[in-house]
Amino acid sequence: MKLSVAILALVSIAAVALWQIFWRSTPRIPQEGSKMEGTVNAPDFPEGLQWLNTDRPLSLRELRGKVVLLDFWTYCCINCMHILPDLKKLERKYADELVVIGVHSAKFFTEQETENIRQAILRYDIEHPVVNDNQMIVWQQYAVRAWPTLVLIDPSGKIVGYHSGEGIYDIFDRAIAETIRTAEAKGTLKRGPLNLKLERDKEARTVLRFPGKVLADERTNRLFIADSNHHRVLVVSLKDNTIEMVIGSGAMGLEDGAFEKARFNNPQGMAYDPNADALYIADTDNHAIRKADLRKRTVETLAGTGEQSRAYPPRPGQGRETALNSPWDVVLVGDMLYIAMAGSHQLWRLNLKTLEAEPHAGTGREACIDGSLRTCALAQPSGIVTDGKKLYFADSEVSCIRAADIAPNGKMETLVGGDLFEFGDVDSFGREARLQHPLGVVYVEGVLYVADTYNNKIKRLDPRTRRIETFLGTGAAGARDGDNPTFDEPGGLSYAHGKLYIADTNNHLIRVADLKTKRVETLQLRGLEAAQPPALHRQLPTETLSSVSVNTRTPTLTLQVRLPQGHKLNPNAKSQARIEAQGAAVQDKTELIVPIETLQTTLPVQLTAKRATLNLHLLLYHCREGQEGLCYLYEKRLTMPLQQGTGTDSIAITVEVR
Repeated sequence: MKLSVAILALVSIAAVALWQIFWRSTPRIPQEGSKMEGTVNAPDFPEGLQWLNTDRPLSLRELRGKVVLLDFWTYCCINCMHILPDLKKLERKYADELVVIGVHSAKFFTEQETENIRQAILRYDIEHPVVNDNQMIVWQQYAVRAWPTLVLIDPSGKIVGYHSGEGIYDIFDRAIAETIRTAEAKGTLKRGPLNLKLERDKEARTVLRFPGKVLADERTNRLFIADSNHHRVLVVSLKDNTIEMVIGSGAMGLEDGAFEKARFNNPQGMAYDPNADALYIADTDNHAIRKADLRKRTVETLAGTGEQSRAYPPRPGQGRETALNSPWDVVLVGDMLYIAMAGSHQLWRLNLKTLEAEPHAGTGREACIDGSLRTCALAQPSGIVTDGKKLYFADSEVSCIRAADIAPNGKMETLVGGDLFEFGDVDSFGREARLQHPLGVVYVEGVLYVADTYNNKIKRLDPRTRRIETFLGTGAAGARDGDNPTFDEPGGLSYAHGKLYIADTNNHLIRVADLKTKRVETLQLRGLEAAQPPALHRQLPTETLSSVSVNTRTPTLTLQVRLPQGHKLNPNAKSQARIEAQGAAVQDKTELIVPIETLQTTLPVQLTAKRATLNLHLLLYHCREGQEGLCYLYEKRLTMPLQQGTGTDSIAITVEVR
């Protein structure tokens, strides 16, 4: 740990020295009307780095003719997350001229691993190439000093300027447009998009996708799952693990109304009010607090405008008139909803009677400073819980667990952990202990359990003695159940009936740990067909099969499914084929749903015309043997033309699931 801090310090010193030399002739992004043409050659990427969202390493030399925007980021950083929508808008607007490249220069140890960066790319829906700069080489070449920093390079390979921080769209929209005009006039611009092979196109669909938080309620025997990347919340019975309700259509957006039509954007933490039978949801990327009425099955927005607040210091106000900043978790105390406001580095409170929203703790400065609630400083609080007197929260960027009084004139204190660049995996007391970007915390009978996210562990903290120790997990990423379990960046925790419920985010799973035996099992959801995940990014195309000539009016149809090796149809879901027949009938019907219970299904067909068509829509739920908790969904649309003539007396369709 001390060595890593020393290395970071040396890197910082070197970066300052380089910055003074390198940027002396390279300004910040020039003001509107300035000539957008660089004079300093942009350093190219070193060989041997690992690349994602592309099938080959890229170089600035081969990108000559393009406007290039380098985004220096690290995936833990809320500020880096905030600029991703702006980058996406720029990529859409300048699709033929602009190439965005993410330079991932990690802060935390776990962020140095390429596979973890890949998971972050999937979680954040990043569509541009990313290079793993895990030794900070590119960072030092460009003398970068902060996350995020963006560097604009013109089509001649020269640096136009740079900008650090959020709020980038207007700045770079003007700069890119002018850089394009300048390059066009010189004849150096080359139009046309890059053909990229994105990481998401390699992914199988899963019923859950990066679940961020989970909430168990003993009184109603229900489990609420924030299915974050499917932009919805699942309501599950704790009696038999059956999905009872789905809150949200699964489409990204901000829309109130019935559960089936409501839209969210990366929902995270939740709080349940049994008196109103209502669920309060931190709708993180909509910068809003939403209320789901479980009786009426409707969603309404209580606070937030849908736009990120950029005010400093953050401004209180009335409900939907008040802009919020990445609310990540919530907890309910009476009529007051307390919010871990990750984006503004504060705790907020929302009065549910008056809908007045205001800061509760923190100035908005990103730091680890204890003291009064008015003067203390936080750093990206991401999980919050209460014992009725104090608010305990995971302050992720300083890798600390901290406690704030509920009383407005109270104080803030740090229970365990270090500071912004003091992190690791050390079980100990107080400020000597080390965590790595914890995201979740739950209070159980005087003890706090912590999702030590980047250490892939669940830890146990006694807030009285301030001793924290590993409770579950080896530190290695994995999804092993049993007495020696493994996790992969768990992000949320809850408790009911003697068990911890764990949102095992990168595994797309909910795990259940018995507090007495410490044995872990993967939750096997039932009724999965009630929660069909939305298609990923594109409408499902229809594949037209070769026409088949049959020599009888009553052929048989055999549908055969080939699953990946070691997989089986998931018994907790109903796989099916919807068949529509034109000029024919299947099982005496022109439209029917056939359950797929085995890998081969045979059906009688009757032709009613010389030419016919069978349209099939398959939904297949499958899993590995012994791993029913991780369910994959394979969906396919097929159409097969038929005609009477010479040929076969049977029809065979084979579907190979990959």
